[in-house]
Amino acid sequence: MPFDEFKEECGVVAVWNHKEASNIAYLALYAQQHRGQEGAGVAALDKESQGHQSVSTIRVHRGPGLVADVFENFDFSALAGKASIGHVRYTTAGGESLANIQPLYAEIAPGKVALAHNGNLTNADDLRQDLISKGAIFAGTSDTEVIIHLLARTQKSDPLAERVISALKQVAGAYSLVIMFEDRIIAIRDPQGFRPLALGELDGGYILASETCAFDLVNASYLRDVAPGEVLEISAEGIRSYFPFGVQKEAACIFEYVYFARPDSMVFGKTVYPVRKKMGEELALESPVAGADVVVPVQDSGTTAAIGYSQKTGIPLELGLIRNHYVGRTFIEPKQSIRDFGVKIKLNANADVLKGKSVVVVDDSIVRGTTSRKLVTMIRAAGARQVHMRISSPPITDPCFYGIDTPEKNDLIAAKMSVEEIARFIGADSLAYLSQDGLYRAVNGAKKGEPRDSKFCDACFTGNYPVEIKKKARQKELF
Repeated sequence: MPFDEFKEECGVVAVWNHKEASNIAYLALYAQQHRGQEGAGVAALDKESQGHQSVSTIRVHRGPGLVADVFENFDFSALAGKASIGHVRYTTAGGESLANIQPLYAEIAPGKVALAHNGNLTNADDLRQDLISKGAIFAGTSDTEVIIHLLARTQKSDPLAERVISALKQVAGAYSLVIMFEDRIIAIRDPQGFRPLALGELDGGYILASETCAFDLVNASYLRDVAPGEVLEISAEGIRSYFPFGVQKEAACIFEYVYFARPDSMVFGKTVYPVRKKMGEELALESPVAGADVVVPVQDSGTTAAIGYSQKTGIPLELGLIRNHYVGRTFIEPKQSIRDFGVKIKLNANADVLKGKSVVVVDDSIVRGTTSRKLVTMIRAAGARQVHMRISSPPITDPCFYGIDTPEKNDLIAAKMSVEEIARFIGADSLAYLSQDGLYRAVNGAKKGEPRDSKFCDACFTGNYPVEIKKKARQKELF
């Protein structure tokens, strides 16, 4: 069955000047596992003495699966060195080919280089075809590989940072990048700042990660976010910052607050937990349910918003759906027909909580509607008297082209049906979404009637794409 939820994007990490850099990168990826479960990898930069010379070596270990799978029984002495980068990946059209799993590594004119990317280039197809016509040979299908080819063709006389800037001035779309060369790490966020990237300090060195929950695990201190359009160069000389792309309108992904980021992370300068809880509070103010007995979160996606909804309404929160936390990324379905098997293996209805009750079910979003329909059926089968669905984000009407894997527009239920029609489809007694204004009040802390903050991308709710989407990109899956 086609997926019925937004798939994670990717997570990146970079570590500079730490004696256990690769091990730190591995732990940081563990903390960011929720951002991608299809592949993981770490690259390490080591300096080796050969006679009177010091030779730089970049070694990479990567593979399909979870971080724990890829690094099971791994000896990190094989990734020695004081600098490292890492990546967790959710694969889409690129598949699970090893050539697409990051960090990517190459030996090009600027030297040895490893690269990890979170995002999606909206002009990747055009660039790829142009590069192929000029003789470039691609090992995989990832749009990230385009960046390496562009970097290889920059002016040899230019400093590394200038070569990176020259390459990236040719691309469009979303990218938070960490690039490791033989003597430095360069981190970049695209001028719109679609995807998050934070800078921290660790034992006198530096660490970068998509989310600050990675810093917490390794006892790093958060310093600041890498700014939209910033090129951050870290070397033995310290940190240098460049803003080569000019001032452009910010478009940070608002869905990081709705779903993607961990609640304990700070993204785009704000901790996610209170923002997500505020979404539940706003939803409670906009769409209360008279006479409801219990608020039930869809774990884990709806839990934080459900807490806010419960506290604002005074309706008690109970675990009416119990999540199986030991489900891997894949499982073998039995040959015999078990209705709603895919949902039941992840969530099971708690009849003691639900029987005879009017239930408010809180989740973060509805994509295709099939999962919500199965959940409502399951809750009714457990004896619920009424089922009222409450969603802590606006209806998703348009796909994302900036690094999140979403269904095509025709498969998004809110693009085809009204709220009332969706309620009937999923079998709920009522359905309500958080309004766009309510979402912005939660994110910005603004009061009702105050203007929305325009620094976010909300194209999945509005269809207003801040960066042009090429026709080819609209007609294909993302890499």
